[in-house]
Amino acid sequence: MSLSIPSPADFHVHLRQGALSTLVTPHVRAGGFRLAYVMPNLKPPVTTTDQALAYKSELEKIDPEIEYLMTLYLCPELTPDEIRKAKAAGIVGVKSYPRGVTTNSEGGIESYEVYYPVFEAMQEVDMVLNLHGEVPSDPSTNTCVLNAEPKFLTHLIKLHRDFPKLRIVLEHATTRSAVDAVKALGPTVACTITAHHLALTVDDWAGQAWNFCKPVAKYPDDREALREVIKQGHPKFFLGSDSAPHPPETKSTCTPTHACAAGVYTSPILLPLVAHLLESFGALDKLENFVSGFGRAFYGRPITKETESRVVLKKVSGKKVADRWALGQESVVPFWAGKELDWEIVH
Repeated sequence: MSLSIPSPADFHVHLRQGALSTLVTPHVRAGGFRLAYVMPNLKPPVTTTDQALAYKSELEKIDPEIEYLMTLYLCPELTPDEIRKAKAAGIVGVKSYPRGVTTNSEGGIESYEVYYPVFEAMQEVDMVLNLHGEVPSDPSTNTCVLNAEPKFLTHLIKLHRDFPKLRIVLEHATTRSAVDAVKALGPTVACTITAHHLALTVDDWAGQAWNFCKPVAKYPDDREALREVIKQGHPKFFLGSDSAPHPPETKSTCTPTHACAAGVYTSPILLPLVAHLLESFGALDKLENFVSGFGRAFYGRPITKETESRVVLKKVSGKKVADRWALGQESVVPFWAGKELDWEIVH
């Protein structure tokens, strides 16, 4: 049994910088993908058009076969004029990180109202606003990692109400409430779902650093909601892997003063992993739209003669995920290291 998927696209991926980027960027194509929507949370973050173009040039030197869609990091220095410059230069979106909720988010936002002139410009020129949909933990409001996403949804609803023509993507949904909210909003609001959140629940990351990510995986019913909306073939929900590589020494260890790194790394096995997971809950027939059609339609990146390239998957038995990938002094450990997948890429 085999499947032929046209030009898969990952609409949320971290490609890092420096030597680590040299290692992980080729894994986008190795995992079956031809388009990468690149996150801007580097050190320092990508906040200007010139920085984004320079970063894109670096990625193209590593692997020129991938189409890289670039984003800017929402910050106080970002202006409406910079938004217009970015749009003219081909920058696709702006990523919002609430302060301190995930990797390299120390410069994240605290209030959205101050950015309304920026959002107005984005709506005007048709750039996408990508939202990390959590609020910071706060004991005084009983907020923690398990309810940070539901408590964020009022912000999503308000932003959509105030900017109804602004394309907004709620990134890496993990809860039934997030799925329901996106379904209830207008056609300019969409949502990405990761592969690992289709597999994990809270029990899988509690005490297991390799499965720890932000937002954290939630309850079994939340995972079921993600699976259900994919089985429905809902066009507002598509793949964004949030594949986030970390060196093993920061991912697998912690100290009394430093937590382990948040992030799950799926890029090198992504398409076989998604096929494996969708098949496991009866949604294999939805694979093509989930990894290619719906996301491309929302972002206005249809497959053309110039961009079409089919990836063929073959049904296998006992295909083990590698324990790690390495290049020089850098190494990464993938999600499901040592476990078996039922699909592999043929070409």
